[in-house]
Amino acid sequence: MTARVRVLEVLEPPDGTTRYADQLVDHLPGSVEIVWFTWRRALTERYDVLHVHWPEWLVRTRPSTLPRRLATRLAFVALLLRLRLTRTAIVRTEHNPEPHEPGGRTERALLRWLDRRTTLRVHLNPVPEGPHDVVIPLGHYREQLGVHPVSARVPGLLVYFGKIRDYKGVDLLLDAFTAVRPELTLRVVGHPQTPQWRALVEEAARQDPRIGHVLEFVADDTLVAEVTAAELAVLPYRDLHNSAVVLVALSLDTPVLVPSTPVTRAISEEVGPGWVHFFEGTLDTADVHRAVDALRGAPPAGRPRMDARGWDVIGASYARAFEAAGRPASHPGAATNHPESVEIAR
Repeated sequence: MTARVRVLEVLEPPDGTTRYADQLVDHLPGSVEIVWFTWRRALTERYDVLHVHWPEWLVRTRPSTLPRRLATRLAFVALLLRLRLTRTAIVRTEHNPEPHEPGGRTERALLRWLDRRTTLRVHLNPVPEGPHDVVIPLGHYREQLGVHPVSARVPGLLVYFGKIRDYKGVDLLLDAFTAVRPELTLRVVGHPQTPQWRALVEEAARQDPRIGHVLEFVADDTLVAEVTAAELAVLPYRDLHNSAVVLVALSLDTPVLVPSTPVTRAISEEVGPGWVHFFEGTLDTADVHRAVDALRGAPPAGRPRMDARGWDVIGASYARAFEAAGRPASHPGAATNHPESVEIAR
């Protein structure tokens, strides 16, 4: 009989919207008990695994005042010392190679300490694997978003959706859109992470009536309506390592225009022809026209192939990873029985 594993998730708890946290915990088997991170719980309660996604969450504060930063960093130090003394495993899901917004020298030193203490790394894309690495891909969103009504496709409508932040390149899309063919329109849907990004989108919409926007975090039904109305989702990222936004669009049968990277090329091979279109370097007007023309010339058939990204498979793979990491012998510095026996979801 499989022992029960108690996992402390360093994520905000489910809030009724479709997020990674909700999907992961909803599809874990009964052998895994999930509890949600608070500093009190992290420093006082018993758990077998600390599951970290974006480690900078553990050392950053809002508002970022000096007293709050000092208190949080002292708590972080206390946490790592406690985990070492109790031999508690750390599982890290590598969503991004580096934080989206870089931190200072102290933050980087603390996060390197966390890296050294990590028991098992979960990669979302195939990588050269060592004894402390497994690959479990991001899942699709068909179950969660499929319960909402879809829109009729609007010819010529482009959509950007998701958080609006520096690396996502919304400014590049707005620049490219100024010279597109007059029959094309654009919707920008998402929460700007700074007032400057909000001002940029609002000014572009004032200058060009073909641009509409919803500058806030939208509920799932609104998200589905916006994305399924579009002929093409344009994601003008300056850098794309992993993106749930790409999978949301494809889960809703909306083709995407994305930067050409090994990750997006692999997704294209996975889902089938016609669903993923590429640009090289920086997005420009010609890239948009090329993708729209290709899509109209050879529309994709059926639905994107996403069977390998079912959350039941992913939940079972995470359970095996947690169980393997939670065994004392799998901790860094311990002998034998590394978690290379974990069955990998691909």
